[in-house]
Amino acid sequence: MQKLVRTVTVSNNYTREAEQKCLVFLNDCNNFSKLTQIQTQIIKLGLTNNPLVLTRFTSASSDLQSTEYASSFIFSPDSDTRLYDTFLFNTFIRAYAQSNFSKVKAVSMYKLMLEFNVVPNKFTYPFVLKACAGVGCLSLGKSVHGLVLKVGLDHDRHVKNTLVRVYCCGVDGVEFARKVFDEMCERDCVSWSAMIGGYARLGMCSDAIGLFREMQVEGGCRPDEVTMVAVLSACSNLGALELGKWVELYIEMERVQKSVELCNALVDMFAKCGEVDKAINLFRNMKERSIISWTSVIVGFAMHGRGLEAVGLFEEMIESGVVPDDVAFIGLLSACSHSGLVDKGRMYFDLMTKNFSIEPKIEHYGCMVDMLCRAGLVNEALEFVRKMPIEPNAVVCRTLINGCRAHGKLKLGETITRELIRNEPMHESNYVLLSQIYAKMFNWEKKMKIRELMDKKGMKKIPGSTMIELGNEIYEFVVGDKSHEQNKEIYEMVDEMGRKMKQAGYVQITSEVLLDIDDEFPVRVWFLDRLLGFSSFLSNWV
Repeated sequence: MQKLVRTVTVSNNYTREAEQKCLVFLNDCNNFSKLTQIQTQIIKLGLTNNPLVLTRFTSASSDLQSTEYASSFIFSPDSDTRLYDTFLFNTFIRAYAQSNFSKVKAVSMYKLMLEFNVVPNKFTYPFVLKACAGVGCLSLGKSVHGLVLKVGLDHDRHVKNTLVRVYCCGVDGVEFARKVFDEMCERDCVSWSAMIGGYARLGMCSDAIGLFREMQVEGGCRPDEVTMVAVLSACSNLGALELGKWVELYIEMERVQKSVELCNALVDMFAKCGEVDKAINLFRNMKERSIISWTSVIVGFAMHGRGLEAVGLFEEMIESGVVPDDVAFIGLLSACSHSGLVDKGRMYFDLMTKNFSIEPKIEHYGCMVDMLCRAGLVNEALEFVRKMPIEPNAVVCRTLINGCRAHGKLKLGETITRELIRNEPMHESNYVLLSQIYAKMFNWEKKMKIRELMDKKGMKKIPGSTMIELGNEIYEFVVGDKSHEQNKEIYEMVDEMGRKMKQAGYVQITSEVLLDIDDEFPVRVWFLDRLLGFSSFLSNWV
């Protein structure tokens, strides 16, 4: 596309008095009708070339959520002779970057700025980079980073803070983010919060906690509410209850301002870490609540099988005048699923569209399939999937397969799994699911063929893992792990727990023993099965 060339001239047919008059009007502008009247005055008084007036007009439009209107006026086709300066473009870029829906336009405005040969300054790039982070475009962020280096603003702290946010948009950029962070000569609270928050959002929660500890050791920067929200998010995902309690105490001691977001993070942390009653107490004591506050407790109830309480809180939320969103319904349907409240789940799924005009997403359909499968209604779940107006994703299919396996619909599970493998031939979990189905069918020959096929494709089952918190330290263990220096005592404790479970009446389901162990035992079982000529011997195998 041919680059636009505009002749920039300064009109002299306006007076200082006219300029001041318009600025006063713009400062008092509080509705769109006044804005259009002032626009008329700007044209009549010949102030269309006055950067100060145009910038203030843009700010007033932004305050009235009318940035696009200002853009159409200032950059209209008949504005060839207008004077555009850096401050004017910065005002537009900032307005778009701070909007929830126009971040792409902030980047477009930056490109237009370069097209008009207007030179960006250190105030331009933080908002452009913020827009890149909001869009989640790592490649665009890298391009802007290159321009930052060219103009010599790579040492500006505010620019670097925003660069960290951009690179934390995805896992592929987190190493770049840490490199930018480590190279900063001077870090403020925003720097630390950006990196800690980036780790937490990307699921690298141990790194987030570790960096928070580095922040405390280094000193010189007091964590604020944004930092603490990120740390609490990491605690939630790790299940680090003791550390979360320490963070709560730290917030009290340091008198960190308890915003709604911080209170929500505390509620979410306690709910996810099992202290649901503590979460509900914090929720009840909140002076101000948002939809996230309600949803956090509903999800906490759902995670811990307290479905009736989740339903009750949802009804209370509606009665209080809070309109539920799609995330609240995901939590509610999940609660119905985990507590076997099938009829209520069906009812709320219908109400979501009828009463609240919320179009179900794949997550809502997944909750319904999970609920029906858990209740043993596998055929109804299959019919539900067939009637879905959107294509079921792999998660929905695997939920259906697990339901088939749990309730003896093994042939159906085999059919669905084979179809899933055709669609995702390189996803190892699909092969593991089919292998598990064959194990439950006692078809060791087919099971071994699946294992051989996985080896041929270079696939390996990812071993299960768990984490435990002790003394404010998070320890992770994988299946068969003996790397810990106290592994002997750990396994002795596991054996002791197993004995106590049996004494309490726990009965092991022997048909599931084969599903997640090494291939050596299934091979031995398959060989004996073929040798002895009967497949039911396993039911007596102890």
